[in-house]
Amino acid sequence: MINTIVHLDEIRFEEKDPGDLLDSIRQRGIAIPVQVNVRDGYYECADGHKRLSAAKILRNEKESFNRIPVMILNDYSKAGSSFWGNTQNRH
Repeated sequence: MINTIVHLDEIRFEEKDPGDLLDSIRQRGIAIPVQVNVRDGYYECADGHKRLSAAKILRNEKESFNRIPVMILNDYSKAGSSFWGNTQNRH
């Protein structure tokens, strides 16, 4: 898994009513990264549709809502054995 920031327009998601989340995100921003999977040329939301919907509404008020913190679930590029440190068996 990789944590990064991507532009809202690069994420495909199902728009939902953000409800009370809208005011919270307006005040604090997106505190918990949205979970996405990398697809061919875009990101697909796996978790965080309401957060993304709130950001889409709020980006008219503040440009910073165009940049979304995400956790990429299907990127294992850094998951080699060196990523886990010393892999020597110590049993």
